Amino acid sequence: GMVADKSIVHEADGVTIRFTVFDGEATVPVRYKGIVPDLFKENSGVVADGRFGTDGVFVADTILAKHDERYMPPQMAGAEHKTETLAQ
Repeated sequence: GMVADKSIVHEADGVTIRFTVFDGEATVPVRYKGIVPDLFKENSGVVADGRFGTDGVFVADTILAKHDERYMPPQMAGAEHKTETLAQ
């Protein structure tokens, strides 16, 4: 799903976060303890692996952040049509 806008909350322990995932119809509260991927942010795709707790919160063991289909590494941005010749 997608990380809901303005849903990421960092807990006082410094390693636990809470956020909401939505798929356009349903929302699920998620809790994760650990270091999140660099691409993890609000309004971005996420895959969470874990289980539902008795309180209805999804407890993620693993989080994978997904970039959109237009993603291009910074070192490649703007260079996809660039051609170069080597001087001899």
